[in-house]
Amino acid sequence: MLTLFHRKQRSNQNEEPSEKRSSSRGLTAAQSAHDLLAAPRRQKLLDQIWQRTALSRPQFNELYLDPIKRYAELVQLLPASESHHHAYSGGMLDHGLEVVAYALKLRQSHLLPSGAQPETQIAQAEAWTAGIAYGALVHDLGKISVDVHVEYADGTIWHPWHGPLARPYRLRYRKDRQYRLHGAAAGMLICQLLNRNILDWLCTFPELWAALLYNLAGQSEYAGELGSLVMQADQASVSQALGGDPGKALTAPKHALQRKLLEGLRYLLCEELKLNQPQASDGWLTHDALWLVSKTVSDKLRAHLLSQGIDGIPEKNTAVFNVLQDHGIAQPNRDDKAIWKATVTSENGWSHSFTFLKLSPALIWESGARPLVFSGSVTVDDDLPTTFQGKANTASEAPSPDGNKTGPARSIAPPPTPPDSVDLLLDLFGAPPPNLEEPDDIDNLESPNTEIPSAPTPTNPSGDHFMQWFTKGIQTHRIIMNDTKALVHSVNETLYLVTPGIFRRYGQEHPHLARIAKQEGLSDWQWIQKRFEQMKLHRKQPNGLNIWTCEVTGPRKSRRLHGYLLKSPGGLMNELALNNPYLKVVTPGSSEEVPSTSGNTR
Repeated sequence: MLTLFHRKQRSNQNEEPSEKRSSSRGLTAAQSAHDLLAAPRRQKLLDQIWQRTALSRPQFNELYLDPIKRYAELVQLLPASESHHHAYSGGMLDHGLEVVAYALKLRQSHLLPSGAQPETQIAQAEAWTAGIAYGALVHDLGKISVDVHVEYADGTIWHPWHGPLARPYRLRYRKDRQYRLHGAAAGMLICQLLNRNILDWLCTFPELWAALLYNLAGQSEYAGELGSLVMQADQASVSQALGGDPGKALTAPKHALQRKLLEGLRYLLCEELKLNQPQASDGWLTHDALWLVSKTVSDKLRAHLLSQGIDGIPEKNTAVFNVLQDHGIAQPNRDDKAIWKATVTSENGWSHSFTFLKLSPALIWESGARPLVFSGSVTVDDDLPTTFQGKANTASEAPSPDGNKTGPARSIAPPPTPPDSVDLLLDLFGAPPPNLEEPDDIDNLESPNTEIPSAPTPTNPSGDHFMQWFTKGIQTHRIIMNDTKALVHSVNETLYLVTPGIFRRYGQEHPHLARIAKQEGLSDWQWIQKRFEQMKLHRKQPNGLNIWTCEVTGPRKSRRLHGYLLKSPGGLMNELALNNPYLKVVTPGSSEEVPSTSGNTR
């Protein structure tokens, strides 16, 4: 054994000559921490991290900046994932800095350790702040140990315990990687980031030390508030990278969305979804898994949750699949994606292939309440076409441009322009985050209780039904008014319905409308908007147009909305109701012409 070890050592001493003979094509040069952190967006994040501590610059450099530099040298330009969040060159470094910044923002509203005397909390304040920052920085670090294969030009394999990359390198993702293994691998690399003085200091605080060790071992459920804050900060960074709202992740109660998703799925499986049918079915239960047809369950789950007033549910099925996987509900396939393709075969010989979400039956049913398993078989297809490889792709959607997920070693592709989350991150620290889809800087209203009652009975879509749905939604606060993302505002002593948003929301809650609208060559929202116009409940402009423009003015910027003004609010605004101060109806003829839409008719 020792002979083999020394033999390998001697062979490695000859790496340099062979590397010089190798082509540098396809390699990524190793960089210093100074160069890696010099990017303006990373400098902004470092400034925010410093501002969240109570340290002088020299103290900050020793406790925070030096470990961050060592982290940068270790992760270099590796991505944070293959095709999910921060999946670009340098994504791991960006993600690590973002999670630290988010975590320290969250930490400011917590007195730690919880339940301790105030003098103890004051004495341990900086230690807990540092411990949370370290947990945030390292939370995904295990990925570079178990998810990627990194090698130098001559084929010599690099492992992170060798120390920082020293020469040009290339990488590929391991075909046999295990989805959750990286959480358990981070702990073995902590000593590469934190020196003995920092570790000696941290271990003098037993409760903090235990929480940090559990977090480093991937056991966040035992890491208490430290684990919760790191998890929430991670979700905020991931949400931002995927185009979501990091503010919601920062303010959401722990596991709130996961609970809502699970309760919605349990309701659907009890009341609506059909299982184990010999032919067409919504899903099949085997001994070890629940297989749900992906598009069917996504459409029905979204409609059910929206009907209960639960906001924040993604409009696209692709994003719903991501959310279900991110919250540990949908199990990943061999390529770390949420979508599986499998063939169902019944005892009578019927067979058909579907795209599925795979769930653990234990998440849905209590012990003893599980239905009988399917008498036929569900067989996973080995040769998945590219269409089904994407985490968020369904059978009808375009394949990922990078179909070769497990090919030979490759260099990191030139990065796409990464989502610049820094400005939104800075807004979170000093003001409400801007919203690129809906009006800015509108007073937030308290979110309603989002417990899930029984789903409504399906009805035939019509203009009357839309107004019944709209009225009930306003009265029960399922449809929020005058909020940052609201689809309804109080303007000119009446209600202003944002188009097409309010009609799309109705369509999402009534997915069967899409089939009806398709017969007339319309989308679901266009169909219901047309029925609404036919009711003549809205005011028209002097020139006969239906659509009114509102200007939204906030401290940072101004933008415009388009929508309908009701002739009368119909009792939905009480006598004390105030007009939204941030919205102003643009007087016809005083500004540019209102853009043409399907509803802008005479």
